Amino acid sequence: MKRSAGVLMPIFSLPSPYGIGTMGRAARDFLSFLKAAGQSYWQLLPVGPTSYGDSPYQSFSSFAGNPYFIDLDDLAADGLLEPEEYQGLDWGGDPRSVDYGLLYETRYPVLRKAVGRLLDAPPADYAAFLAENADWLDGYALFMALKGENGGVSWDQWPEDERLRKPAALAAAEQRLAPETDFWRGVQYLFFRQWDALKALARQNGVSIIGDLPIYVARDSADMWTCPEQFQLDEDLNPVEVAGCPPDAFTADGQLWGNPLFDWEKMKQDGYRWWLRRIGFQFRLFDVLRIDHFRGFDEYYAIPYGDKTARNGRWKPGPGLDFFKAVGKTLGRREIIAEDLGFLTDTVRNLLRDTGYPGMKVIEFAFDPKKRDSEYLPHRYGRNCVVYAGTHDNETIEGWLEGASPAVRGYAKRYFQLTRREGWAWGVMRGAWSSVADLAVMQMQDLLSIGAEGRINTPSTLGGNWQWRMLPGQADGKLALRVLRSTQLYNRAPAPRAAETAKKSPKPRQKPGANG
Repeated sequence: MKRSAGVLMPIFSLPSPYGIGTMGRAARDFLSFLKAAGQSYWQLLPVGPTSYGDSPYQSFSSFAGNPYFIDLDDLAADGLLEPEEYQGLDWGGDPRSVDYGLLYETRYPVLRKAVGRLLDAPPADYAAFLAENADWLDGYALFMALKGENGGVSWDQWPEDERLRKPAALAAAEQRLAPETDFWRGVQYLFFRQWDALKALARQNGVSIIGDLPIYVARDSADMWTCPEQFQLDEDLNPVEVAGCPPDAFTADGQLWGNPLFDWEKMKQDGYRWWLRRIGFQFRLFDVLRIDHFRGFDEYYAIPYGDKTARNGRWKPGPGLDFFKAVGKTLGRREIIAEDLGFLTDTVRNLLRDTGYPGMKVIEFAFDPKKRDSEYLPHRYGRNCVVYAGTHDNETIEGWLEGASPAVRGYAKRYFQLTRREGWAWGVMRGAWSSVADLAVMQMQDLLSIGAEGRINTPSTLGGNWQWRMLPGQADGKLALRVLRSTQLYNRAPAPRAAETAKKSPKPRQKPGANG
């Protein structure tokens, strides 16, 4: 990974008149902004369909795309919608926030009209798309159809024969729900057609896309329903233990995520086939992949199923380097970023070193006045890492410093020589860009100097997350030029060509009599 810079901006945070950011015009405009700003990377959050709580890290599928991201204007341009079928609907009154409840009620009736027209006259590549993706798409489509038939409840509450995937019950459901499974297949075709066009445009603009893969899958997911043998389950398909994090200085009870845990021993027996299929598919979508909770491959925290807190969990060995050797052998050398945040043991550090993947450095973690030599301070970085001021789980820079203790704020202000004239956010980003880290990725909210109202997610909370949106016109040419000049200064963006520099530079004035 060469010395470069990028921006973290979720698709849902793009501006749009239809309630949520999409893969349409605003995404194309954002790519133009990144190119003008000299940015080489666009980092996204997971792009799968979200479930209860709206978190992109709790998806109905590791493979499917989020139907909300399908652009309606582009569907109209393709002849699949009429403008009056969606332009006059209520998409929410606040362009700075996503209303997921309203989206759920409004978006799907519109998509049904588009998919209906799609299926009336399928394009030439539709059958090929279904065949190429049948290994995940058929199970996902039936999962979503059955979920709809059962009032949206989790699959573990479905009738027993469907829950346990009895062949006769599945065959009957396929026949009974054929129109619904056709709809869900059609939705995915529309998603991937728009995604492929967007990715091709990114490549044309010299922008690589960084994806984000959660280590765990949601319990209520097609992944778990279709492949229960990959998880630690009892004979009734209930988890034996679930995922989370132990108690620490921030959470006395720890974090109870509740995700099912992988049966790593069984996975090893077939060469981690399920995981390799999962990662391989992600590299169809993305150029670079950030793998969340990297330490879970070294050791994972297992909490007894049914516990109300994470206090009684225990650490168990993960697959370790053997897993990543299998990834390299099957998929080749791929660009992977390891999310190695949190409490790290020597064995996790050794695993990171042995894989060669860059880890992450988060500046907002660096300024504990009691710990004057934090590994997150920019002067301590090595080159093989990715530096962030903060991630989607952190405050914006302005929000962080405004809410920090006087000791933390004072420490950061002295370290970065922060001034209000430059802007606190820009002073911290200057520190990130000037570091030796190969890649520096800043949140879009920080480029805009937005405060706490721009925070994407507060971990271990429900409600109010995953909602922030940029307003139209905020990512303008003036901001792009400022980002370009700042990243050029630290050799993270292409330097201006000599001819262009000479053309823009004013000619020196001649002294009187210089020509005789």
